[in-house]
Order: sequence, then C-alpha cells, then structure tokens
Amino acid sequence: MGRAHRPPAVRPGPEPARAGGLSSGETAGGGTQSIERAVALLLTVGRSAPEGARLSDLVRLCGLPKPTVRRVLLALVRTGLLDQDEVTRRYHVGPEAYVLGTLAGTRFGIHALAMDGLARLARTSGDCAFLSVPRGAFSVCLHREEGTWPIRTHVLQAGDRHPLGIGAGGLALLAALPDAEVERMLAANAPALAAYYPGYGVEVLRAQVADARARGYALNPGLYVAGSWGIAVPVLGPDGRPLGALSLAAIESRLSPERQAELVPLLKREAQTLEAALGHSAGGESASAAPPPGRAIAKGAP
Repeated sequence: MGRAHRPPAVRPGPEPARAGGLSSGETAGGGTQSIERAVALLLTVGRSAPEGARLSDLVRLCGLPKPTVRRVLLALVRTGLLDQDEVTRRYHVGPEAYVLGTLAGTRFGIHALAMDGLARLARTSGDCAFLSVPRGAFSVCLHREEGTWPIRTHVLQAGDRHPLGIGAGGLALLAALPDAEVERMLAANAPALAAYYPGYGVEVLRAQVADARARGYALNPGLYVAGSWGIAVPVLGPDGRPLGALSLAAIESRLSPERQAELVPLLKREAQTLEAALGHSAGGESASAAPPPGRAIAKGAP
C-alpha cells in the first residue's frame, strides 16, 4: 500500500483532526493555554522526525497565527526541548527532550525491551512489525520495524495515536481489558469514532473484541484502510493487564487465514519473551505468568 491514502491519526483533545488538538478559537487562557500550545508543537515536531518540521508546516498543522507559533517555538528552543537547524531552519527535538525521554525509559522500558523481538518479527515474516501501548482511552504506536517485502502498508507510523480498538494493536489492547473497562473505553471514544472513523462504531468494536477473544489474537481485516490488514497480540503484565501489543501489518494477500496461522505463534512467542523481560526488569514475578481468566486473548490457539 502506498502513502497516498493514510487517514490522519486522531490526537486526544477538543479538536482531534488538528495536530496536537490546538484551537485558534480558544479564549485567552494565560499560562494553561500557552503550555498546551507548547506541548502540542513539541509533539508535532517530534512526529516529523527525522526530517524536522518547517515553520510553515507547523503553522498549517496547528491553525494558529504565524507569530504565535514562532514565539512558542523560540521558547522551546531556549529551554532545549527543541533545536533549530541553522542551515535548513527546520525544527527538531532538542537535547533536553532526549534527557526527559531517557528518564522516562525507567517507567516505559517496554520500548527498549521490545526492539530485538520486533526485529525478529520483521525479519522472519518480511512484514512490518509494531509496538503499541495504551495511553488512557487511546493506543500509541511507539515503534515501526520495517520488513523486507517490497509492497508494504504505510497506514501506521511511530507516534500515531488512535482510539483503543482501531487497528490490530489497538484491538488487542482493548480486548485484553475486563468487560466493564471495555465499555468505558467505547463510551469515551464514541464521539471520535463517529467523527473520524467511518468504518468503525461502538457495535463494530464490541463484535471485534468478541472475535479477538475467540480467535486468541486480534485481526484487523482492512477496516481502517481497505487492503491494509493486521494481526496482533497483547503483552500482559503480572496482573494480567495489557502493557502493550505486538502486531504485524501487511497487504491483504499476505494475511490469508493460512498465513495468520503461521504468524500468530511468532507473535505470541515474542510477547511471552517480552513479558518475561519486563517482569525481570521490574524485579518482580515473571510477567509471563498465566493471567486471570477471561483476560488471556493471546494465549489461546491461533
């Protein structure tokens, strides 16, 4: 699948269709509004890596006046959270953001621990492998590992954020939650689903959750973008709650039922390896211990 038709990932906030959820129509809110604008611009620049972001692109994406965007960017550069290339004039994530990311790694170590497994999945399957994590009612793609197959799907990129249940990884995360929590997530995301995800809806996602639990893995049969399919399994913590999801995405012809049966055991093996590594790094019991009944959607037969 080419890059030409890739619907935008929804960002949490009052205006999901606009990068970072910025709104030029907000009344002056003093410090809080300035912080929200700064954070949104920082995230937008971060998602533009490695090319960096031009001022004109950031103005277009956030919908704010150019002087306002420039002023916020300069403040972020002064703090070291952003850096501006002297030649290209593009903005990049700065050194202080790297420091914060390193510090956050002690809490969100799943990214580093998943890298070897993602590389094995991409190498063995030839398709793109992904790590997604839950953030409130959303799933966030932390990493995309390219496969070697010449025709790839480019629907999901690192940094993309979607309501839980969208895509294979988000569905694996949603289906691993208890029923009551699934309903809370569906209710929270109902407005975004209706506005930005025409192929989905609360009833569709309920049916997909039931299907994922019955299969023992999550399947996205091209619901988000036609022809772009995905399969996924959750990575569970010692308490049985999903800490992340590993997924493979490919064009439809490469995810036939027969090939799903070949690939799902690979995903489950890497998920179990990652669970054990997470449990070891936390100094607690093994995260690959059997989860509570009704929570192990990825543990059944494919």
